[in-house]
Amino acid sequence: MSEAPARQHYGVTLAVLAIAALSYALMQTMVAPALPEIQRELGTSATTVTWVLTVYLLTASVATPILGRLGDMFGKERMLVVVLCVFALGSVVAALSHSIGLLVAGRAVQGAGGAVFPLAFGIIRDEFPRERVATGIGLISATFGIGGGAGLVLSGVIVDHLSYEWIFWFGFAVVVVAIIATHLFVPESPVKSPARVDFAGAALLSAALVCLLLGVSEGERWGWGSPEILALFAGALVLLAAWVRLEQRMHQPLVDIELLRARSVWTINLTAFLTGFGMFGSFILIPQFVQTPTQAGFGFGVGVTGAGLFMMPSALVMLGAGPLAGWMAGRVGSKVPLLIGTALAATSFALLALAHSQEWHVIVAVVLLGAGIGMSFASMANLMVEAVPQHQTGEATGMNTIMRTVGGAFGGQIAAAVVAAHVDAASGLPAESGFTTAFAMGAVAVAIAVVAALAIPDARARALGVRRRPVDAPARG
Repeated sequence: MSEAPARQHYGVTLAVLAIAALSYALMQTMVAPALPEIQRELGTSATTVTWVLTVYLLTASVATPILGRLGDMFGKERMLVVVLCVFALGSVVAALSHSIGLLVAGRAVQGAGGAVFPLAFGIIRDEFPRERVATGIGLISATFGIGGGAGLVLSGVIVDHLSYEWIFWFGFAVVVVAIIATHLFVPESPVKSPARVDFAGAALLSAALVCLLLGVSEGERWGWGSPEILALFAGALVLLAAWVRLEQRMHQPLVDIELLRARSVWTINLTAFLTGFGMFGSFILIPQFVQTPTQAGFGFGVGVTGAGLFMMPSALVMLGAGPLAGWMAGRVGSKVPLLIGTALAATSFALLALAHSQEWHVIVAVVLLGAGIGMSFASMANLMVEAVPQHQTGEATGMNTIMRTVGGAFGGQIAAAVVAAHVDAASGLPAESGFTTAFAMGAVAVAIAVVAALAIPDARARALGVRRRPVDAPARG
């Protein structure tokens, strides 16, 4: 009771965490429209420059569960400051780079910022009044999509009027604000779970994720059936199997495998994978579609900034959709807004597949997509936090973030591959059939996410199945 007056009001904490999450989310997509400019400036190839985007996802996927677990062990606020400082360092390296190798290295360091999300979720769970937890997590989750959409808008403005280096200086400025505010205003969470660091498990999981995401990112370029890609996927399976066996034998594992096997957890992770697949697919497809020259018979021939403006309604709608999902969670539970969100996102892709000849067709679909993705991400995070014991918040939400990232890597690369496979031989421009197929594929993927969301147990089943089972009873098949 004596510490209560000294602890920061949760509203200030939420604002600081939102800035921290936004700094990472913006950098997800800001570089995507700038890749052609970076290629010209640095005199590199189109294949090499894609590493600027790919390595960010790779290191984010590797760092997120490890740093999330370290936050559970040593303090979430402390680890959040460390993560943001590493992110700032990567931003400076990228901004000052004058070679593709140094730029890729800077982006690799930046990827550690992915741990912002599980750390922020844990802080909210530890610090906020119980009735405010769902809304807070909803807002932070929504920044994942908000930042992605806003990044596309800002990138166009920066590239058109300044230079690509200013993308990273902008990211640096945002993260410095987040570091100072976190240190000053975010209290250290009282909930910790001291343990030994599972370095062997971290190394195996990292190697498996590198093989998997490298295979996904290079599949189109090397050929999906090439020996190199098949070897990477096989290696990922072998390493994941070895990691699972190791974690099952460890007294203090990096990730509790039994927790991941619980129906209340794996169904949420599957939903995250499929929803991430759709979101990142849209980040690739919609800007490319609206930038297609009108002589192709479709598209609107807009520039980079114009493409970003098409995505702006999605980011704006997400800003309200996340907190709305949190508000609904306090009244009807988080499963209902998750079902609504995934259904809206699937409808958006279906509309894009069926009707995209007018600008308003795309805008309506983008609005539905923003509402759907915003509600889905917010609800999944809340469901995961509700499903696991408090001391496992970091590792569980970290794995959920990984599933979203891996799904996004698959969605973006497969969407690009489908469009690239449908090119008009005479004009060299993308064919409309490629976009239609890719939009339909996104609709199917997110429709499956609806089915996965339906399989998530209700709150009472989660409480019995996850919190009591490891102690009171064996897992049921």
